[in-house]
Amino acid sequence: MQIHSIEDDDASDMYTLPAHDELGILGSTRSVLEQGEHVWIAFDKLEQLSNQWVHEYATTHETMLSSEPLWNNMYHFHDGTERTINWLLLLDALNFCFWAEKDRERWRVDYNGKILNGYWAEAASLTRAVEEGIPVWDAKYLQTISEDAVATIFRPSTGADSIPLFEQRVFNMREVGRVLQESYHGQFTHAIELVQGDAVALVRLLARDFASFNDIATYRNREVRFLKRAQICIADIYGSFGGKQWGAFTNLDQLTIFADYKVPQILRHYGILEYAPALAKRVDTLELLAAQSEEEIEIRAATIWACELLRCAVSRQGYKMNALEIDQKLWSQSQTVENMRPYHRVRTQYY
Repeated sequence: MQIHSIEDDDASDMYTLPAHDELGILGSTRSVLEQGEHVWIAFDKLEQLSNQWVHEYATTHETMLSSEPLWNNMYHFHDGTERTINWLLLLDALNFCFWAEKDRERWRVDYNGKILNGYWAEAASLTRAVEEGIPVWDAKYLQTISEDAVATIFRPSTGADSIPLFEQRVFNMREVGRVLQESYHGQFTHAIELVQGDAVALVRLLARDFASFNDIATYRNREVRFLKRAQICIADIYGSFGGKQWGAFTNLDQLTIFADYKVPQILRHYGILEYAPALAKRVDTLELLAAQSEEEIEIRAATIWACELLRCAVSRQGYKMNALEIDQKLWSQSQTVENMRPYHRVRTQYY
C-alpha cells in the first residue's frame, strides 16, 4: 500500500499494537497493508478524527459513543428466551449484500407502515415473520425451509426488487437449521454455554461449524481473516441482552471492527482511507469489484487497521473505546452524513 509502513519509526511511536490477536485478523490483514497497492491510510486525517472525538467527549462529558442506543428494539425480535438467540443467529447468517445494481430498484419492505431497506429491512422481515407465526427461530423448520417460504418472509414492497442473492440466503437458512440440529440440540444457546461465553471462542466456533460464517480470503498466497458476520453475531447478542445472560461475553476487546461497505465509505469521506485513482473511479462509477479480488481485500484490511489505529489514537489521550464501539459510532455516522461518495460494491455473502 502507498502508506507509511506500520513499522515505520514515526508510526510505531504513535501507535501501540495490541498484545493479543487471538483471531489472527490483525496479523493477517497487516500483511495486506505491507504489500497492497490500491488503498492507503492517511494518518493525519486519522489523528484529526480522533482529536475531534476526544474534543466532543471533553466538552459534552458524554460517552464516546453516539447518542443512539446500543441496541434498537424497534425492528429486532426479542423475547428474552432461547428463541431470541436463534433469531439473532439467523439474522446474522443473512446480514449481507442489500444494495441494488445500477438502474434497478432497491429491495425494500413495508413494515408497520414504514418503508425500510438494507439491514433494517432484513431485521423487520424476520420480526414480521415471527409476528405472522412463521417459526424462524426453530432449527427443525429452518433445516428444510422452502424457497416459497423464504420468498414470503422477504417479500418486497410494491415495485421493489426481490432481495439480492436469494439462493445463497436459502442455503444459509437451511445451514443454520441443520448445524443447530446436528450439533447443538437445536439451540445456539448451547454453543454459547459450550464456550463459556468466550467471545473469541464463539467466533471460532461459528467459522468452524457454519461455512457461511467462514469469512477468510487469500491474498498473494496468504490467508487473510475477516470473520465479519461471526463477530457481529457476538456483538448483536451482547447488544440484544444488554451484556447480561447469554450476552455476558468475555474477551469482547479481542474483536475487531466489522469490515463491510459502510465503514470504509465513511472513513473515505473523512479522508482516512484513500484509493488509488483507478480504484476510486471504479468505486465512484458503481462498477462491480470481484469478490476476494486484491482491491476488495485491501479495502477491508485497511478498514480494520484504520479503526484499530483510531482506537489507539483515542486511547493515547486517555479515552477507552473498543472495536465494537468504534464500529457502532462510524456506522451510525454513515447513516446520517449526506453526499458521501459511493461505497464499493461486491456481490458476496460475507457482508
